Amino acid sequence: AEVGIPFVPSENKEVTLSMYYGPNKYYGLRQYHLDLEKQIPLGWGFFLMAWINIYAVIPVFTFFGNLGWNYGIIILILTILLKIFLFPIAFKTYKSSAKMRVLKPELDELNKKYPKKEDAMKKQSATMELYKKAGVNPMAGCIPLLLQMPILIAMFRFFPSSIELRQQSFLWAKDLSSFDDIFTFPGGFSIPYYGNHVSLFALLMTISSVIYTKINDQMMGSQQSQMPGMKTMMYLMPVMFLFWFNDYSSGLSYYYLLANLLTFAQIYIIRATIDEKKLHAQIEANKKKPVKKSGFQKRLEDMAKQRGYPVKK
Repeated sequence: AEVGIPFVPSENKEVTLSMYYGPNKYYGLRQYHLDLEKQIPLGWGFFLMAWINIYAVIPVFTFFGNLGWNYGIIILILTILLKIFLFPIAFKTYKSSAKMRVLKPELDELNKKYPKKEDAMKKQSATMELYKKAGVNPMAGCIPLLLQMPILIAMFRFFPSSIELRQQSFLWAKDLSSFDDIFTFPGGFSIPYYGNHVSLFALLMTISSVIYTKINDQMMGSQQSQMPGMKTMMYLMPVMFLFWFNDYSSGLSYYYLLANLLTFAQIYIIRATIDEKKLHAQIEANKKKPVKKSGFQKRLEDMAKQRGYPVKK
């Protein structure tokens, strides 16, 4: 451990430190009713992250850990349970992306119709009108992803601090609370920001994330084509994670790897249940129905009128 102490040679200063040496299990600390469990960084700054760890992750770890199961298997069970819980959100996300793919030819026509920058407001208004007639919410695919973020961050806080994972081996990883180095660079060689070793779980997690990014790019291509820089950023993020997670808990990289693999399975299952031809027919039927203008669309039309653009009644 490294403990930083503020020091100024010309001053006399008293620094009070509180050190804790002892067990780090949540239930063991909580039974004293002294808030000792708050020493475990479970995401106390945001209640949702703390609740996910307290009421979902820790009970699963404790229950199966008391049965003597390997913690690699326990992480697999935890990931499956979370994916089952999140399946409705994943289904909604995929269905939203399927609707956007169905509308892509019409969106491309609007891009051709309004190619100039000064027509951006007219194109935006026409696009929103198309979404409204088709009964498509362009934000429906983003909101479910945001709802999953607390779970991802909660896992990020839990795995490195979990005392249960200390010295617990799984496959080639000797300690799930630390990195799983399968190769160390000779001669003290080290890559800046990466380290002097290769962590296999982190590498596999990165590869699976790149594959997921490609699949997601194909699913959401109609939206991302309008944001050229977004595609580059989406592929750059997994590579950045490789540098970050190489020195991190192998249990966490293993969890993210499993989450990606199970996501691939979910996508395959959802694809088999959604008929895009029927979806297209449903969208065409929605277009024929009278639609009440949303407040957002009305504001867009008011802005267009102020700029002198023609607006359809």
